[in-house]
Amino acid sequence: MAELNSFAQPVGAPVPDWTPPALPERIVHSGEYCRLEPLDVEEHGPALFSHLKGDAKSWTYLPAGPFDEREAFIDWMKATSQGDDPLFFAIVRQSDGEPVGMAAYLRIAPTAGSIEVGHILYSDVLKRTPAATEAMYLMMKHAFGLGYRRYEWKCDSLNAASQSAAKRLGFTFEGIFRQAMIYKGRNRDTAWFSVIDSEWPLLDKAFTDWLKPENFASDGSQISSLGDLMAGGRKPADNGMVAPR
Repeated sequence: MAELNSFAQPVGAPVPDWTPPALPERIVHSGEYCRLEPLDVEEHGPALFSHLKGDAKSWTYLPAGPFDEREAFIDWMKATSQGDDPLFFAIVRQSDGEPVGMAAYLRIAPTAGSIEVGHILYSDVLKRTPAATEAMYLMMKHAFGLGYRRYEWKCDSLNAASQSAAKRLGFTFEGIFRQAMIYKGRNRDTAWFSVIDSEWPLLDKAFTDWLKPENFASDGSQISSLGDLMAGGRKPADNGMVAPR
């Protein structure tokens, strides 16, 4: 039940002693299977291109690409990935130090306590691996650790894979923003998802338990799914958990 002000109007719950969080840091975040390194075009660009070239399908719902020539890819990285918002990270395999994907924080709004994850681009060697999940966990963990209250995921409403990934990672579907933008000469209705700070402790524990080496059999298959580990606590309505990848 909403609180009432002196005019008997319903108002939001108080947020006592609210202090806007700091901006996300340009530092390395290390996990068991991958680490996130602030994206460096010269250091990470060539390897990323080698893993992504010829994979036009992965660029369908991104505002740029695909790129057939390394020079064009490097130019795009230089123009897009070197600022503070979006703040890009290369996803690097711990096993061999190979950059195999990228992701970014964007629409960073400390005064609102809100931050978004996006520009997610995974190579085929990263998809459906523990490192793929861990990269998203590391970014979420850093955001909530800084004090953000709301962590957002947005995608083209026709991008079924992205919506499934968001739901699997514990995000709640919030709705569709119709005709939100035009990209690549076509309309985009945008699906909105979020995790809020009150949900983070449950998700943090589920991610931590899922990522433990003992949760994987000798053939690499999972023993407990991320969805099963989340099921013990509160799951947002309409979260539509899907098979983990």
